[in-house]
Amino acid sequence: MTRLISLIAAAALAGCGVETASTAATAAALKKQEVEQAKKTLELARQKIDKATEQVQQSREAAEK
Repeated sequence: MTRLISLIAAAALAGCGVETASTAATAAALKKQEVEQAKKTLELARQKIDKATEQVQQSREAAEK
């Protein structure tokens, strides 16, 4: 009887470990998506800044003529 209880307890604890690992994997996947989206946002911001800088430069050159 004690063996059965021990076996059931061990199985329950192992199940908790699997659930924890699954939750951690899901959290890691979500974090990866957040990082990828942040990189895209950063690249878009850089492109906008570059375009604005170019427009300012062109305006200066036109004003100097």
